[in-house]
Amino acid sequence: MAIFLTKDSKVIVQGMTGSEGMKHTRRMLASGTQIVGGVNPRKAGTTVDVDGTEVPVFGGVAEAMEKTGADVTVIFVPPKFTKDAVVEAIDAEIGLAVVITEGVPVHDTAAFWAYAGSKGNKTRIIGPNCPGLISPGQSNAGIIPADITTSGKIGLVSKSGTLTYQLMYELRDIGFSSAVGIGGDPVIGTTHIDALKAFQEDPETELIVMIGEIGGDAEERAAAYIAEHVTKPVVGYVAGFTAPEGKTMGHAGAIVSGSSGTAQAKKEALEAAGVKVGKTPSETARLAREIIAG
Repeated sequence: MAIFLTKDSKVIVQGMTGSEGMKHTRRMLASGTQIVGGVNPRKAGTTVDVDGTEVPVFGGVAEAMEKTGADVTVIFVPPKFTKDAVVEAIDAEIGLAVVITEGVPVHDTAAFWAYAGSKGNKTRIIGPNCPGLISPGQSNAGIIPADITTSGKIGLVSKSGTLTYQLMYELRDIGFSSAVGIGGDPVIGTTHIDALKAFQEDPETELIVMIGEIGGDAEERAAAYIAEHVTKPVVGYVAGFTAPEGKTMGHAGAIVSGSSGTAQAKKEALEAAGVKVGKTPSETARLAREIIAG
């Protein structure tokens, strides 16, 4: 089993013909993802040879869905065009839109997030500024390296791309049902809570690893949700224990004000909800290993 993305997912790539889009389309195809098309209005009707696979290019998301049955789009368009690309995906009512692009203005993200809600949330948005998600051995939508882990029984949700990769690698012998990189911007589509709910309902996920970082209150809200609704064991890590107070870190969302948003405050909230929290990524992996070993 997996959450949000399975072996049957049919994936299109908005911005496939750009350099980043092409590079990662190649990687996604190599990892077994069903890439059924690209979207570029200027190159509609053409095909692109991706390492021997002919991938058709469509003028829009709705046309691509009609011709291929696509249910997932991965978006690799520049920041100034991202809002329009996501709105197009929402209008087409595609089931999942994975927004990889970094540097999307927060007001644009807020606008397309609100637009999705006004259309009945038929399109799940992951990102922006995220590595995407992978169900190892089944499908990979985004930029997560497919060869660093195996399929297994851990579910991972993370704000940080780099830490997603580290935990996947450290726990590769146990493996993952799905790993979801939700992104670290102040406004994102899918949240920790959304992923926790899905992992709780997935029969093959036995343990959840949750990675947060300083700034905002998403981890505190996730802790409250875990206390109420999650019966599976959860192991956590919060990046930023050594960050000076008041410092804005690399991710747009990582802004600390007083005790709110600090790594320590988040750690305490998670531990109060029964989550075991590591002080380092490696300690977090060790805690997960101990729980799985029973």
